Amino acid sequence: MAPRVAPTGRQRRLGTELRKLRERAGITAPKAAEELGTNRTAISNLEAGRFGVSPERVRTLATLYRCSDERYIAALEAMAGERGKKWWEEYRGKLPVSTLDVAELEHHASALETVQILHLPGLLQTEDYAKEVLGVDVPPPSPVDLRRRLSYRMRRRDVLDREDLLHCTFFIHESALRMRTGGTTVFKGQIRHLMEASTRDNITLRVIPFTAGVFPNTGISTVYAHGPVPALDTVHVDAPHGNYLLDADTHLDNYRAIMRRIGEISLTPEGSRDLLRQILNDK
Repeated sequence: MAPRVAPTGRQRRLGTELRKLRERAGITAPKAAEELGTNRTAISNLEAGRFGVSPERVRTLATLYRCSDERYIAALEAMAGERGKKWWEEYRGKLPVSTLDVAELEHHASALETVQILHLPGLLQTEDYAKEVLGVDVPPPSPVDLRRRLSYRMRRRDVLDREDLLHCTFFIHESALRMRTGGTTVFKGQIRHLMEASTRDNITLRVIPFTAGVFPNTGISTVYAHGPVPALDTVHVDAPHGNYLLDADTHLDNYRAIMRRIGEISLTPEGSRDLLRQILNDK
């Protein structure tokens, strides 16, 4: 079997979890390879997501590594059993891997919490607003690239309409709401869209007001994606020089605390809608 050249974020995560299990059991890679009748390179490739793994092999590894958490094992088996290409694969080789990892993360999440500071959440952007945001990159995208990125962003929104409703809490800083991206027409159309979205059963929109002052991770946009079990939660951080995924236990604990703190300082959903109405009516 040839190793994957560029495993997806989810494939890497499954490998990472298998490595965590092995290390917690105090079993070395050579010892694991010996028990499984393979070699150390195969274990390394497996844990890096470069090799696929069957649900049956996941169960075998969990037994070898003395893991008794049945919900966690079942979740790993489900990850290992995923087959078929999803819609974002159409963009592979045309958009950065880290960009495609976002759609994959959203697709598999059981719930999402996001924090946005200067731009509105991609899942809630209108096409006109998204076009303005994507078009100001340096260097500017070509017309073809802009259309591709815009198409990808619009298709990401479909996750909000999936059959098993994805419950999302969007924390949006007031600065993002008051920045008149695209001029008055685009701006007001976007605010109206947010007001409509905030009435949906699976969407909670909460504003972080200017009066809240500073808070943890000020200036960094974050997505906290809940997994089927807490151990499989994932944090996506959108930093100035690139995006990255976090899954270490300490990172997850820290970001859970950050999300709780942001929830404490944000307006209620009702108060947030009141502020949206006020912004919409401002001259």
